[in-house]
Amino acid sequence: MKKRISNRPTNSSTVQVKLNQRVTITIKRLGINGEGVGYYRRKLIFIPGALPHELVQAQITEINPTYLRASIIQIDKKSAFRVSPRDAYAGKVGGFELEALAYPQQLEFKRDLVKQALRRYHPRGFEKYEVRPTIGMTNPYEYRNKAQFQVRTTATGHVIAGLYKAGTHEVVDLPTCSVQDPMTMHVMRKVVALIEDLQIPTFEPKNHSGIIKTIVVRAAQFTNDVQLVLITNTPKLVKKQPLLERITAEIPEVTSVMQNINPGDSPLIWGDETRHLAGNNTITEKINGLSFDISARAFLQLNSHMTTRLYQLASEALELHQEDRLVDAYAGVGTIGIYLADQVKEVRGMETIAEAVADANQNAEKNQRQNAHYYVGKAEELLFDWSAEGWTPTALVVDPPRAGLENRLLQTILKLKPAKFVYISCNQSTLAQNLVELSKIYRVDYLQPVDMMPQNPHVEIVVKFTRK
Repeated sequence: MKKRISNRPTNSSTVQVKLNQRVTITIKRLGINGEGVGYYRRKLIFIPGALPHELVQAQITEINPTYLRASIIQIDKKSAFRVSPRDAYAGKVGGFELEALAYPQQLEFKRDLVKQALRRYHPRGFEKYEVRPTIGMTNPYEYRNKAQFQVRTTATGHVIAGLYKAGTHEVVDLPTCSVQDPMTMHVMRKVVALIEDLQIPTFEPKNHSGIIKTIVVRAAQFTNDVQLVLITNTPKLVKKQPLLERITAEIPEVTSVMQNINPGDSPLIWGDETRHLAGNNTITEKINGLSFDISARAFLQLNSHMTTRLYQLASEALELHQEDRLVDAYAGVGTIGIYLADQVKEVRGMETIAEAVADANQNAEKNQRQNAHYYVGKAEELLFDWSAEGWTPTALVVDPPRAGLENRLLQTILKLKPAKFVYISCNQSTLAQNLVELSKIYRVDYLQPVDMMPQNPHVEIVVKFTRK
């Protein structure tokens, strides 16, 4: 009997490969994290820093049953769209995965990410969805209004501040950073120098000792306000008074100094307790002509310039009228709802962080939006309570975290069926998953990608729905 020959691809788990082995790979496309994707003997291989159509020599760094990871040794054939990164550490830490790719191609990639996610999860009618070209920035640098850097002391006593090296807890010092607002970096480096000069102990992960763990600097891009937050391992901040005096004298740009306490080796950046040290409790930012007070832990889009455009797109998609009752879910400090408040009868918003809700209500009052009210709690619970009381929204805008809509909120939306609905997403994959359910009762009119984070694979998406 003749042996049957199978035409099926080779079982990737049987591919023979060793750690540190050198391989030559043609890159086919970019993955969702901005890494080059190719195949080694039909087995997927991910190579950070490689671009589509490049021929690269790489070294195997990780072996898994269904895929491999590798690092570039050299590029034998370069992409026509490869450019020189502005940051020397672009390949070491996260946030710069696309910096070697020309900006127009970054915008195309982000649009394709949305399409890939739709093909992966198959929401109803996804083949006919209009995925519009990505809206980008004129200058895709110096946009991040917040720097959040880990702080450590080297063996020689030098204090460094930066981001973790990919896949490790080793801090890479960032003396410069092209995507940060220059003011955030100016303040960051000044504070690091003061900590070193005053010999304030920094956090030591090995034994959970030391004091200063993280420095957070947020610069309002449409005002002159700058907030500095020192996240500490202990409530006690040694040499606090000399430090505050020198901040006042040497970094007059800082208008607010806070301390957040997060003891131990928690994977979370922020602790539960925040203390006021100097200056104001909040900083003020302006968006579309409105003023917003922002506390240390409150969420604000990292790109204030593109936030203006993002909210304009949400407004256009909602097509609000004066009789509408709008819910602003995942409200943060109320920026979206307050911006839309003059177009509707009433805005109700919610957030789980009490400080953010206090900011939101203060911001509504500050901007004379008496019809906007914010509450502490989960959106699905408050919506259910309001509906039981006879208050049902006619319009809804959601701007959830990367995990997407919580299932209970998703089911509440499907039950209440607000006629006007816009979803602002920062994760195309969880958006596509949510669309599987939402497309049961809503038609997706279009998806508009917006580049809020150039040089980074993340993309924001505004989705307009019409109830079927």
